[in-house]
Amino acid sequence: MAHIFIMTSKDISVKIECMKIIVRMPNWIGDLVMATPILIDLRKAYPDAEITAMCQENVAPLLEKELAIDELFRFSRAKGFFRRITERNIAGKLKRGNYDIGILLTNSFSSAWRFRQGGVKQIIGYRADGRSFLLTTPVAFSEKRKEKHLVETYKEILAPLGIPVSDTPSRLIVSDEEVEEAWDIVKRLYISPDAKIIGINPGAAYGTAKCWLPDRFAEVAKNLVRADTKNVVIFFGDRSHKELIGNICTDLGSRVINLAGQTDLRQLLALIKICSVFLTNDSGPMHIADSLDVPLIALFGSTSPAITGPYKQRHNIIQKKVPCAPCFKRVCPIDFPCMKKIGADEVTEMVLAKLSNVVEAK
Repeated sequence: MAHIFIMTSKDISVKIECMKIIVRMPNWIGDLVMATPILIDLRKAYPDAEITAMCQENVAPLLEKELAIDELFRFSRAKGFFRRITERNIAGKLKRGNYDIGILLTNSFSSAWRFRQGGVKQIIGYRADGRSFLLTTPVAFSEKRKEKHLVETYKEILAPLGIPVSDTPSRLIVSDEEVEEAWDIVKRLYISPDAKIIGINPGAAYGTAKCWLPDRFAEVAKNLVRADTKNVVIFFGDRSHKELIGNICTDLGSRVINLAGQTDLRQLLALIKICSVFLTNDSGPMHIADSLDVPLIALFGSTSPAITGPYKQRHNIIQKKVPCAPCFKRVCPIDFPCMKKIGADEVTEMVLAKLSNVVEAK
């Protein structure tokens, strides 16, 4: 049984005995990856606690191999007639879990309400969305929140548990079997075993303002396969990006492969893992590659790498200084200067240099 100290709003240290901790993980792929250090730090601080990660079904596969947790609490969102039934089921499962401490890495009212309905005894979360009265331990955001990396903002929520902000990086775990299956997929695509695989992710979930120009991704892919006959480019994306990537890959030849919408999340992790280099916008796959220690190049436009950039590979970024960036808009209202200033030749050279370093290291 682990002993945890909870700080109340009056900064009074109250000793409680805790056997069960539940962490409500973020809903987006990239945010969830950036939140994984929380699970690791909790396990280090309280090795005897039973730790549960709670997350939506669509992102839950990311944590299937995570060693820091004892249970993965999956749930699905429902709308309309089925919403009340779904909410009752979630509350019932939370009650059966009999959790001593709940940590909210989401800032919504509904996530705090679920913990309350589910009988979670101690609820820790940031003051947001008018939900402070639902939290037993409300935490104020740092005044420098807009200057800090999101990983650090997540870590600061552990202060009431006596856990200081650590250097723990983001982590995803891919098994040897999954890596072997990824190589099997590559073989079925008639890719040579000695090929140098370059992954490209040209999409992003938040909006087009985060995305480099499609024709420039196509130009880079063309340059890469021309540079070396062993270079193979694989484009990744979900179903929503099939048309985008299909247009990019048109007439680029057999060594440029379109896997958009053809992989599940675990397969995506394994395929990114075997890439020699990964080129990407600010996106969930960027954080996946970073957490798997895959050398990457991240292109930034409307968003800030200081807040949501790759946590481990912060130097592997291309971003041009323009007066309006970062604007954090979904769609650029003007002429997209932040992304247009990034040239295809510049990106090609950086990818090839990174690829050369990887080959030399081997």
